[in-house]
Parts: sequence; C-alpha cells; structure tokens
Amino acid sequence: MHKENQSRTVKFLMIFVGISGCFSVLFGAWLAHAGQALTINDQANLQTALQYQLFHTLALLGTVVLLTSKSATKILIAACISFVIGILCFSGTIYIKTFFNFAMIGKLAPLGGISLAIAWLLLSIEGIKNL
Repeated sequence: MHKENQSRTVKFLMIFVGISGCFSVLFGAWLAHAGQALTINDQANLQTALQYQLFHTLALLGTVVLLTSKSATKILIAACISFVIGILCFSGTIYIKTFFNFAMIGKLAPLGGISLAIAWLLLSIEGIKNL
C-alpha cells in the first residue's frame, strides 16, 4: 500500500476507534442508569450490542497497532475493514432497531456478526503467514 494511502487509512481507523470507544463508555454509563427504564429484553439486547462494540473496538485498535508496526498487508487492512463493518452492522443495527423500533434494519445484524468473524479469521491468516 502506498505510504500516503496507508497514513490516511490508519488515521481514519484511529478516528473510528476513538469515537467507537468513547461511545461505548458513554453509552454504557447511560445504559446502567437511565437505560433501566427500558424493558429487560431491550436492556439485554443493548448490553449485547455494547459488549460486542467495546470488545471489537479494542480488537480493531490492536489490529491498527499491528498495521502501523509492520508494512501494511492487504490481509490486515481487510481485517480492519471487517471489524469496522461488523461493529456498525452488528451493534449499530441493534441500537437503531431498539431505539427507533425499525425492525427491518435488524436483518443487517447477522452480516455484522459474519464480518466480525471474518476479521478474526483474517488475523489468524496473517499470523499463519508470519510464523
């Protein structure tokens, strides 16, 4: 990957990590307090979305660190993109479905879950290549 493109990609990913991490903390605090007025089912769904978002934001951060510590490989970049798509499609659709009662968007959640799984597999492939 060209150095300038790599720099822009890393910059975008770090901005995404920062915003996603911040949202996870603030939304977690909201859910623990004001979110108690929601139904138990909605609380559970939002808690799942929040946990997946936070865990995968941290995984994305680790992948970005790998990306910057060595020459960027297409596999690592694909893993980063898969984490971003997964976070948005899995957690994001659960948030939208719950808060806006827009059930149709929930059909994207499995795509997000598959994208997260692919990101982890891409990391394992990168590991195999570098053993």
